[in-house]
This record gives sequence, C-alpha cells and structure tokens, in this order.
Amino acid sequence: MGIAQDILADWHAAQAALLWQHELGVEDWLLDAPLNRYDLADAVKPVQVPVAAQPAPVPAARPAAPAVVLPDPPKVDAVAEARSLAAAAKTLNELRAAMEAFEHCEIKRGARNLVFADGLAGARVMIVGEAPGPEEDREGRPFSGRAGQLLDEMFETINLSRAAALPGDAVYLTGVLPWRCLGNGEPAPEDIAMMRPFLERHIELAAPEILVAMGNAALFGLTQTRGVARLRGQWMEALGRPLLPMLHPDTLLRTPIAKREAWEDLLALEARLAQ
Repeated sequence: MGIAQDILADWHAAQAALLWQHELGVEDWLLDAPLNRYDLADAVKPVQVPVAAQPAPVPAARPAAPAVVLPDPPKVDAVAEARSLAAAAKTLNELRAAMEAFEHCEIKRGARNLVFADGLAGARVMIVGEAPGPEEDREGRPFSGRAGQLLDEMFETINLSRAAALPGDAVYLTGVLPWRCLGNGEPAPEDIAMMRPFLERHIELAAPEILVAMGNAALFGLTQTRGVARLRGQWMEALGRPLLPMLHPDTLLRTPIAKREAWEDLLALEARLAQ
C-alpha cells in the first residue's frame, strides 16, 4: 500500500496512517506501488538445470601386490671387526686411523676428540688410564688438567717423564677407551670389551717392558678384574708383561691421604726398573 506525499508532510497524520495500515494486516511496506503476487508464477521461468555429466566408469582395482618383506640387516660383530682392524694396523699411525674409522662404539658420537696417546712410544713404562675426562676430550691428550699435572709430578720423582727423549727416562700414556663417556661417567664393560682389541694392539706396537694400570677401569680392561684399591701395589701380569695397579690421580686429588700409597707404588716401580 502506498503512502501519499501530503500525508508524509504531517507527522501525526503519517503515524495515524501507519497504525491504520497495521490494523488492516499490512506487515511490510517496501514498494511504492501494489504488487500482485499472482503474476509471479508467470514471470518466473523455470531454470533449466544441466544434467551432470556421467562420471567415467572406474576400472576395477587391481589386486594389491603382496608386500615384500625385506630381511633384517645382518648384525655386526663389533668386537670381531675391532679385532680385524687392529690386527691390520702395522704402525701406531695406522692404528690411530683404524680407531678413528671405527663407528660401532656409541660413546664416540658424544666425544669431541679421539684421545690416542702421549709421551714416547717405545718407552719402558706404558701407563694405561681410564676413559678421557673433559680436559682430555678438549685437548685430545691423555692425562690432562689437574690429574695429568699430578701424574707428571709423581713420575718425575722417580726420574720418568712424558717429555723425555730416551726410552729409559720416558713414559708412554694411553687410555682404556679413546673417547669420553657421556656425562663423564664410568666406562661400561661392553665398551671396554669392544675396544680391547685396539688396546692390545696398541701395547704390542708400543712394546713397553712394564704396564701401569691407573684406576679401576684400566685394571679391568687389562686383566678383567676389579678392585684397584685392594690390588694396588701388587705385581700382576697382562699380555705377557708385568703390570702394576695404581690409584688414579683423580682419586689422589679427592683423597690426599692416599698419596702415601701411591708413593710406595712408585718406589716399587723404580725398583723393578732397576733390576
């Protein structure tokens, strides 16, 4: 229904007209002219909806090929491989290269450097320590830091030094493991056993007269026995050579009173060398 222009001019008249239309049932007023809704059916033409193209027939799925089960890779005997690599080394340099190429010892992945040896190869005394500590791992040299300084002072009291040029005055230093253990922990027996062929070959090539096992791990690596605090100072044998167990310098730093026992062991070593 339209609303005349003259009514719109008067607000009150417009309000009255609005109420009147509401009473008549008018709810929407959107157009200025009346709309005949019966004409909509003729005006609206049906929309032709295109017929969707029929999808191409899907070929029947081929039966899945049977899964191929690959065999597990053969397990590597790390100890046998270490023994083979060690035996093939004819010099200390070749042995070091073989150890650097050995990938089966997990502690290698957490180490910074391979700690091979220090001192004079061919010295009468070969000292075998434990796994490298933080200082040794950083420098790539066994018995570094405070423990190494104490060891040098100890052996200088019996006229032995890693810096000496003559085999009778020198010591040769290595470790039961060439890599630092994770968290600086104690070497695991399986790691010691894995690397033992390299240690044995190292001793064969260096050819010392006497072995000194510094610490419990070194004693276990050379003799398969533990208890260095009980066995220190007692002559044993390893790989056909006399072996003297001694307390590790780290132990002496923690327990200074044990230096008296270390002094007794040094005197025993000096006497053995003098024979």
